[in-house]
Amino acid sequence: MNVRTLCLSILYEGEATGYEIRRLCVEGECSYFIEASFGSIYPALARLEEEGLVVSRTEQQSGKPSKKVYSITEQGRAAFAEELSGPLGDDVFRSPFLLFARFAHILPRDLVEARANEFLERNIANHRQLEEAFSDRETSASDRWVINYGRAVMEVAERHMRSHMHELINLARAEQKKDAAE
Repeated sequence: MNVRTLCLSILYEGEATGYEIRRLCVEGECSYFIEASFGSIYPALARLEEEGLVVSRTEQQSGKPSKKVYSITEQGRAAFAEELSGPLGDDVFRSPFLLFARFAHILPRDLVEARANEFLERNIANHRQLEEAFSDRETSASDRWVINYGRAVMEVAERHMRSHMHELINLARAEQKKDAAE
């Protein structure tokens, strides 16, 4: 999936500005799909508009700069369905925490413990955010399936951290003792 498809998916649900699309990609329901920056969203929206897949209108705002609101066309809806019908790319999972954990053995125990607790708390907060994001809006059966998948992944990650965090922390402690003995 690319930013173009992500923009179409958001506009499929309703009108949005580039800023609103970015917000959904960073902190909203679309943050679980792919990363999208302003530098990729606005060029994608411009190309989609050139191709007739989206249209835009300018709305004046009192005391603020005007904003450009995008909506999907029927041609855009068809193109979106066609793009979803194509082959899927590999899921991508990136985790700065896992890089940190990989080298826990060279780090001070207090730091490893603090970062592990931060990771656990962030996972719990993200799980809560997922629950809250969909509690106040109507969802389709497909939405609920995706939400339940996200819940399951987050629950497994939380359970693993709670059960095995001490092992990671002990790696740092063991390395520090080894260095002290040398």
